[in-house]
Amino acid sequence: MRSPAMQGLTASEAQARLKADGFNELPRTGRRTILRLIVEVLREPMLLLLLAGGLIYFVLGDLAEALLLLAFASISIVITIVQEARTERVLDSLRDLTSPRALVIRGGERIRIPGREVVRGDLIVLSEGDRVAADATVVQTIDLLLDESLLTGESVPVRKQALPSPETSIAPHVGGDDQPFVFSGTLVVRGSGVAEVTSTGVLSEIGKIGQSLHSLATEAPRLQQQTTRLVATFAVASAFVIGLTVLLYGLYRGGWLEGVLAGIALGMSMLPEEFPVVLTVFLAMGAWRISQARVLTRRASAIESLGAATVLCTDKTGTLTENRMTVARLVLPDGTQHTPDTAVRAAPAFDRLIETGVLACVREPFDPMEKALHALASDAGAGRRLVQSYGLRPDLLAMSNVWCGDDCIVAAKGAPETIGMLCGMSAEELAELRALIDALAREGLRVLGVARASWTETDLPETQHGFPFRFCGLIGFADPLRLQVMDAMTECRSAGIHVVMITGDYPATASAIAMRAGLDPERVVTGADVEAMGDAELAGAARGRAVFARIAPAQKLRIVNALKDAGEIVAMTGDGVNDAPSLKAAHIGIAMGGRGTDVAREASSIVLLDDDFGSIVKAIRLGRRIYDNLRKAMSFILAVHVPIAGLALLPLLTGMPLLFGPVHIAFLEMIIDPVCSLVFEAETEESDVMRRPPRSPDEPLLPRSLLIWSALQGGLALALTGGVMVTANRYGMPASEVRALTFFSLVLVIVSLIFVNRSFSTSLVEAFTRPNRMLVIIVMFVTSVLALSLLWPAAADLFRFGPLHADDLAVTAAVALVCLVLLELSKYPLRRRVPTSGAGTLMPSRPGRGGVAG
Repeated sequence: MRSPAMQGLTASEAQARLKADGFNELPRTGRRTILRLIVEVLREPMLLLLLAGGLIYFVLGDLAEALLLLAFASISIVITIVQEARTERVLDSLRDLTSPRALVIRGGERIRIPGREVVRGDLIVLSEGDRVAADATVVQTIDLLLDESLLTGESVPVRKQALPSPETSIAPHVGGDDQPFVFSGTLVVRGSGVAEVTSTGVLSEIGKIGQSLHSLATEAPRLQQQTTRLVATFAVASAFVIGLTVLLYGLYRGGWLEGVLAGIALGMSMLPEEFPVVLTVFLAMGAWRISQARVLTRRASAIESLGAATVLCTDKTGTLTENRMTVARLVLPDGTQHTPDTAVRAAPAFDRLIETGVLACVREPFDPMEKALHALASDAGAGRRLVQSYGLRPDLLAMSNVWCGDDCIVAAKGAPETIGMLCGMSAEELAELRALIDALAREGLRVLGVARASWTETDLPETQHGFPFRFCGLIGFADPLRLQVMDAMTECRSAGIHVVMITGDYPATASAIAMRAGLDPERVVTGADVEAMGDAELAGAARGRAVFARIAPAQKLRIVNALKDAGEIVAMTGDGVNDAPSLKAAHIGIAMGGRGTDVAREASSIVLLDDDFGSIVKAIRLGRRIYDNLRKAMSFILAVHVPIAGLALLPLLTGMPLLFGPVHIAFLEMIIDPVCSLVFEAETEESDVMRRPPRSPDEPLLPRSLLIWSALQGGLALALTGGVMVTANRYGMPASEVRALTFFSLVLVIVSLIFVNRSFSTSLVEAFTRPNRMLVIIVMFVTSVLALSLLWPAAADLFRFGPLHADDLAVTAAVALVCLVLLELSKYPLRRRVPTSGAGTLMPSRPGRGGVAG
């Protein structure tokens, strides 16, 4: 018969509370519709100019040019929507995690219900393998052990005990042994119990994390912000030029529609709309390249940010370590120690210790430490049967199993001091034992004591105190370091990236792991220390050689924000639910894909599919390479815009017929220019890419030195192609032939600028010989497009090109060659005056940073 206390809620009480509090789940996130995305795309200046040009051509009756401009506009819409249509599913993942089925006691009966229907006041029954459905207070327990790593980051399960009495007032606390609280989403690994639900849905600990994620806005990448501001600045200038051009053209030439087309062409020539297109393509290609290294990029722009990372905040459990317990040390009573190797059997002297440790476990364990023991000797106990088990109790932190065959053996394991007392150790022996335990704990080991007894009597004692135990030794457990961590730390150090370890584990364990990983910490900062620090002091501690231990999720988030406020570019790695807010708040969130939770993956921008910490270094290397090559491409695009804008403006200043219309400008800026920029995306990394410090977060995408270099290139290109236009016009060539000659000269000059911008620090010979398959493909593409526009009548009519002869084509090739040679010669004096960072162009690098740990 059940006691009144175990009756639970009635069905009507549960229904009333469900109606009052709502379901035990998190609210759904709002999502942007495709229509909303299209509205956002229509705000782009280049798209508006393309649509305006297409509309005017429809009014003028030129259907072919109108359709071509609208096709370019459609390309822009598709690229932007594909890029922006990635939505966050963080709260959806949290909902899946917090909604397991639950066994509850209602009206004295045990019934299984969906986790979302659990209400405050329900009695939930906990058994091995169950995931807890809601936050609750334990009222009954039998050897209850829970894995709370997804909330705390602790690598080992924690013991639970029942609340002493209903009147006892204890604040709920995640982590730590012997607490009477269990939390939604955590896993029961051993024992059983009954708990009364105290919080559901958004009020649970995991719900609070979900709420903090909901309130965090993902920060727009700096590079995207810079390109957006740059394009907006040019858009304002373009609008002014368009208005002035239309006014002057209409007043002095009388053709208002033609004036609008001339203004649109000039405005388009000034607007570097290729910047967002090229940025999208570079980052998409970078995401594809990094995926070949088993790294998934959820937001491609994070790759660029990762290349600028100055601080890498890393979790310990599952990130630096493998998140699995192994037996790291065996210690006999005489002090003899042995480090086990699964490939090599331990010395016979340790067989009794190993066998007894395994016999003290359950046959099919959930407990990670018991699994580690079984891995050493899974055949222990063969031929014997388990006749009785003595579970762990709050007043006796040890458990024992009685096995009988030809004789009876009692195997015990538990807290070393408790095992020592069961063995009747003297005060001096216990002091020696504690000293040995402390030494093992300083190495980051979790230590269990093991004892053994023989039993010949028929009746078994009521408690474990009744057995004549003899001490067998100590077993130390550790969460092993990942193999690639040391090499990754070395590369982070050479790249000037400061590594900070933040964990929920104990200070001794955290310090030991940090030492093994090569971080060499000078101090351990605990959660209590963090609470006492101001943001500036906290950032200073994180920038120094400190390890953070016993850190709660809110404190981890505060550390990340303090570093961000101090001007650092923060990358954060993690795999648990407790890491999710920090992953989302950091500039770059890096989640573990194998052992990581869905919540961590959805909150992150980069996922390591193989959980290899070394893959972070590959991502950093690629991020730096992408930024180097992106700057080369931006320098190239800026240089190209000078002759495009100049050639669109020149007829208005000289009285020549309008040669380039919106179709020509759109073709150059939407096809030729971005396609040529792909050459830089495929460029190999510079030799010093991981030996220079991170660039300054305040460094502009286009620094003054790069602007001067681009202006020099563009000015020379304009002088040469403008000279061809003016000279051909003076010699009386028809406007269609002048247009074709000038267009061909400009395209070939653009190709010559590719070779100029491949590298600032190397010779022209290397610019031609350095392998780049994309360069060959694009040169062939440009040649084919030019040939098609000249030889295919329909294309020639669309672009209004006249025929060109061999001598005309020779002129265009000569112009490109002269441009290439003059710009290469100009590099020599500039190299001596302007320092480079080895990035292949004029790029200031960030000064070195002191105090790099790890």
